[in-house]
Amino acid sequence: MKLVIFGLTISSSWGNGHATLWRGLCRALAKSGHRVVFFERDVPYYALHRDLRELPGTDLRFYSSWEEVLAAARREVADADAAMVTSYCPDGVAASELVLGTDGPVSVFYDLDTPVTLERLSAGEKVPYLPAEGLGGFDLVLSYTGGRALDELRERLGARRVAPLYGSVDPETHRPAAPVPAFQADFSYLGTYAADRQEALQRLFLEPARRLPEKRFVIGGAQYPVDFPWGTNVWFVRHLPPADHPAFYASSPLTLNVTRAAMAGMGYCPSGRLFEAAACGTAALSDRWEGLDRFFEPGREIFTAGGTEEVFEILSLPRQEIDRVARAARERTLAEHTAERRAAEMVEMLRVGVPA
Repeated sequence: MKLVIFGLTISSSWGNGHATLWRGLCRALAKSGHRVVFFERDVPYYALHRDLRELPGTDLRFYSSWEEVLAAARREVADADAAMVTSYCPDGVAASELVLGTDGPVSVFYDLDTPVTLERLSAGEKVPYLPAEGLGGFDLVLSYTGGRALDELRERLGARRVAPLYGSVDPETHRPAAPVPAFQADFSYLGTYAADRQEALQRLFLEPARRLPEKRFVIGGAQYPVDFPWGTNVWFVRHLPPADHPAFYASSPLTLNVTRAAMAGMGYCPSGRLFEAAACGTAALSDRWEGLDRFFEPGREIFTAGGTEEVFEILSLPRQEIDRVARAARERTLAEHTAERRAAEMVEMLRVGVPA
């Protein structure tokens, strides 16, 4: 199968969750003999933080403007088996017009940010990556988010056939590793700064750090503001490329997952960090949201907390109990949440054109 994708980025993991997911999916697709052509607009902020330039089995096409790449894009789509546009694609509207106007390939829109898309629509905002007429023209609409989000994509954007394609992890990239002293912590958090995560981060990470001065807390990520409320026992590691994630996770027995407000409110939207930490053999503590138990069993494969006191209780557990949860999460992830598994799900949906 030949799949053409018009996406946000696969070349830079800086400040976004799309790149790591696509790397795993494309690697898995290539292993199964499929070919991917990925069109990415070459923007300065990703070019400055580029941590991938080529991927076996994937033809990565950088372009400066849609006009410059249109002829090549038209040729690639014309003989593709499937052509896909994703959320936050800088040229999403133009790419959708091309895909929907080409006979032959299965036309797909993949919203990796469904709760954000729907939230912006509710606020009356224009969503720049959506066609003005909605998603009714596509043969298949995939959503990173399941649950009621699928109904809303039908009702509000006219999607005719919708299916979830959840996050995943590539075990070749995320796997157990040796700890690194600079990352050593009792409790860690890896994620790009987002204002709508800050209240939960304060409650589940920064306040426990303030009240447990004898413990070491480490945050890794990008885009943290200068006025971020750091504590004396909270260390910061600037943006880490995926290759360094295993060492980061391995350097603490427990890591935090905080879901962005729109995604937590919608439910059924697991962060890729959950699967990554589990694949690396580190236990995760997550905020609570509907559908979490679809991916991990709370108490057996993942810890959950709603407030600071619950975090204290989990941090005080014996190390063997935390390690037991980590092992169970890794087993579940390798069985159900790998990029290979998701790629197979996607190929099956593309082969039939639509889910049942």
